[in-house]
Amino acid sequence: MIVNRRIGSEQPDEYDELEQHLTQKLNVPLDWPEDSGLTVSHVATIAAAATCDTAYSQAANGHLIDLFAALPLPGTAVGQSFWKRIGDAGGSAAMTIDPANMGGPFFDRIHDGNEGGIASRVLSFLEELTPSQRTAVAEVIGSVLDYGTIGVSGRYGGELWLRDAEMSAWRVALARRREFETSQNRERFFEAWRRA
Repeated sequence: MIVNRRIGSEQPDEYDELEQHLTQKLNVPLDWPEDSGLTVSHVATIAAAATCDTAYSQAANGHLIDLFAALPLPGTAVGQSFWKRIGDAGGSAAMTIDPANMGGPFFDRIHDGNEGGIASRVLSFLEELTPSQRTAVAEVIGSVLDYGTIGVSGRYGGELWLRDAEMSAWRVALARRREFETSQNRERFFEAWRRA
């Protein structure tokens, strides 16, 4: 089911997809229970708002996992060689994402709600790279990408990997910021822009 709800743009005569789904599955009208503070329509609004933030962060984290899955696996002969080359190319910055330091539990923790762990490591790694180290790391990553599957190889493919990892990690970091934002913060934001 696709959730297509715009928070704050209520159109009382039109049911959105989530409201239609809830009324059909629960077999209740949107204003049920009558004379109650919390109706089916309110539940739909709450569910859509909560789902958007969570799904956005989970999708970005899932994409980070996909990016790492495109690289040689730690513990294999190819993987050991690859991660040593990353360490040589990236210097001390590479320690942040080295499998011995980061390890599988970081990926497992995404399921436990630690959705910023991998993202913060990726951002730290990329921030610490010098331009020449970034180029060298891109060459190492590009050398192992499967051209037949991915469609790019060499330094360009490695640069695309790095840019994609950077943007995905940034999206996770931004989504996590919303966890600490209150409705008052959001209202202050809208008010400031109204007055600008």
